Amino acid sequence: MKKDFTPTLLDFGNVQVFLARHFGFCYGVENAIEIAFRIIEENPGKRIFLLSEIIHNPRVNEDLLKKGVRFLQDTSGKQLLPFEELNEKDIVIIPAFGTTLDIEKKLQSAGIVVEKYNTTCPFVEKVWNRSEQIAAGNYTVVIHGKPSHEETRATFSHASSNSPSIVVNDLDEAKLLAKFIEGEENIGLFEELFRGRYSINFDPVKDLQRIGVVNQTTMLAADTQEIADYLKWVITKKYGSPDNFADTRDTLCYATNDNQSAVYALLKVEAGLAIVVGGYNSSNTSHLVELCEEKLPTYFINDAEKILSRNEILHYNLHNKNEVLTTGYLPENGPLKVLITSGASCPDTEVEKVIEKIISFYNTQKTIDEMISLFP
Repeated sequence: MKKDFTPTLLDFGNVQVFLARHFGFCYGVENAIEIAFRIIEENPGKRIFLLSEIIHNPRVNEDLLKKGVRFLQDTSGKQLLPFEELNEKDIVIIPAFGTTLDIEKKLQSAGIVVEKYNTTCPFVEKVWNRSEQIAAGNYTVVIHGKPSHEETRATFSHASSNSPSIVVNDLDEAKLLAKFIEGEENIGLFEELFRGRYSINFDPVKDLQRIGVVNQTTMLAADTQEIADYLKWVITKKYGSPDNFADTRDTLCYATNDNQSAVYALLKVEAGLAIVVGGYNSSNTSHLVELCEEKLPTYFINDAEKILSRNEILHYNLHNKNEVLTTGYLPENGPLKVLITSGASCPDTEVEKVIEKIISFYNTQKTIDEMISLFP
């Protein structure tokens, strides 16, 4: 069935909020959070650790820390507590992003039962399975993802255990890789350009003859497709046939795809600004911000408290990687038309708080509770 991505209009009179049809928590995130809190409830007195942030949302992670949970690593993989300090009585929760085979072995060596407390998203595991299928056909796995992201590190670990593997961050890097496929680039530069991104003993001459593309599940679908189409064209031109390119299916998760499609539909509405809510280190949220920025002024916030007043908003600049204070972001007089969406790791309550904050600055004709009552 064709999905309806038409945004929902919340008409408060002089404030019109257009809410993306699909936004917020996905199945993998809900499942991970539910498991984590259930583990805490069922194991009083036990030491409970999270391998790293369970999802990229500061509120959720703060709630877990308040309940006594400790992180073993930060999101970049830096060790906060040595694995050697763990014992078989401890509980370690694997986050929705999954983890590397090396870390699994270290946890198992400490006596940790990894499988029992593993919240890896099934859509991430789907990518691992697809990588294994590609490897079985003697293809090299090209992973479209952010090299430092937990999910990409986990996918690279699983893929490289079965076949030569390499990570590309974007189309520009895919074009660099293509130069080695075509034999136009000096092989001596390969290590310099892709250091830390390829598997052990990777041979660009031999291992780039047959390739297939998978992705970090939260990347932009259009970007992954563009990379796959481009590399398939390069391979076909080089070898005279597309047979050296694996017939890969899109490995983006359904929620990421739906959220992105909903934003494309949202951007058809004429509005004054967009607000995107989510963790600043959330990959899928950052891509929603990028889409909105192409069309209109966009403010990326991780909670409603960053809306300081009708005149000031503290928001995250994706390009400079820092929070900036913007004044005069709302019109002095109505009517106001604002687009709102959120990433897959953002609780719906945060979106509701953002809407409440915005309408509080105007003499609206309806309350949010009255508006909600209109949608059974």
